[in-house]
Amino acid sequence: MKDLQRPELLAPAGNYEAFLGAISAGADAVYLGGQKFGARAYADNFDTQQVIRAINYAHLYGRKLYMTVNTLVKEEEFDDLYDYLAPFAQAGLDGVIVQDFGVWGFVKEHFPNVELHASTQMAVTGVYGARLLKKMGAVRVVPARELSLQEMIDIKEKAGIEVEAFIHGAMCYCYSGMCLFSSIVGGRSGNRGRCAQPCRLPYIVHGGLSQSANDRSFSASDNTSEDDEYYPLSLKDMCTIEIIPSLIEAGIDSFKIEGRMKKPEYVAGVVSIYRKYIDKYLEDPKAPFKVNPKDLDVLRHLYLRTEISQGYYQRHNSRDMVTLSSPGYSGSDDRLIASIRDTYLTGEKKREIEAYGYFHPGCESMLTLSLGDVSVTVSGQVVQEASKRPLSKEDLAQRIMKLGDTFFELRKEDLTIDMDESDPGIFMPVKEINELRRCACEKLLQELSRKA
Repeated sequence: MKDLQRPELLAPAGNYEAFLGAISAGADAVYLGGQKFGARAYADNFDTQQVIRAINYAHLYGRKLYMTVNTLVKEEEFDDLYDYLAPFAQAGLDGVIVQDFGVWGFVKEHFPNVELHASTQMAVTGVYGARLLKKMGAVRVVPARELSLQEMIDIKEKAGIEVEAFIHGAMCYCYSGMCLFSSIVGGRSGNRGRCAQPCRLPYIVHGGLSQSANDRSFSASDNTSEDDEYYPLSLKDMCTIEIIPSLIEAGIDSFKIEGRMKKPEYVAGVVSIYRKYIDKYLEDPKAPFKVNPKDLDVLRHLYLRTEISQGYYQRHNSRDMVTLSSPGYSGSDDRLIASIRDTYLTGEKKREIEAYGYFHPGCESMLTLSLGDVSVTVSGQVVQEASKRPLSKEDLAQRIMKLGDTFFELRKEDLTIDMDESDPGIFMPVKEINELRRCACEKLLQELSRKA
């Protein structure tokens, strides 16, 4: 067996809580949308400060963060694009997922350090399209979901580009990126992030439906009543947990979970199950691979529709892929949801750091913060001799340990204060101590982000 690469497990996040749940449950990367230019306009989405905080938090744990900029953009909207993306690029955004070629060229020109990923909305269906995008600067393509596993392998091997593939979640009836149905019947364009999902609606099929001999089409039947109501355009949700070994062996670089419109419990729960089985297979690829029925049941109860399929990976169209009956979600188990919330949706987790402070009269104040093998030092104003009440080690420790809204926490036993407490002692304005601490925390976060 050839050496197997560890695929990236990529999770959706429609809000900050879902993002935290994804990280906690084991996602290697998260994709999300901001307030503009995203294909899920009706998700909660993130404001600018939330995106920046998410970037920093992801990098704190060695994870990546990608932003969806995957709608078609009108000419007059390009004036807003630079100011919209600049703060995220400056914060270290790892990549943007793009559909519009104008946006593509704009990002390549103005933000060359941000990776370009071709959205599934681009409908990349073969090697030549992937090669073209690679020449244009693409690091990764998200092929159309309608491709077989072998077609994705061909793109990976023959185009020499990273492949990100959907492994779980809702499926579209139309070819990825090619749908105008919502626009035509509802006046809301899916390519502008406002899909009304008309494929999930019921339709009258005159004469009813019957299975044809070759199992590939529907036809009228004399055995059903006239004007029966069906959901002939609603595909079953994708669930590939049982073919994870095949997807890993295919060399797919990123396993993508659909669901930016779904709840945080869905995100955390689904990520945790796929994390478990990806790691299980990689730990011993020769061992029999079997999914526990209880885990399959968990996935079925996390906002999946009543029936599931494995998408197009191992088949080319089938009646079995369509949910003819109600495509609504089958509901969820309250105890399961509560368990996921208690386990994964517990807010931000702070990282414990170590600190060393140097405070001697006549010398610059210095503070060093360390996390693992990453260490940073900042210097501040010259320390003064105290004219009245000198600062004690306890006074300095209390100020340095006030890490507030940062991602760090510092225990007293992990803080060393190097100072001379003999007369007349030292003095530093509280404002200067706070500034020294703030600068050190910012610098440590930047260094961690750089190494992520």
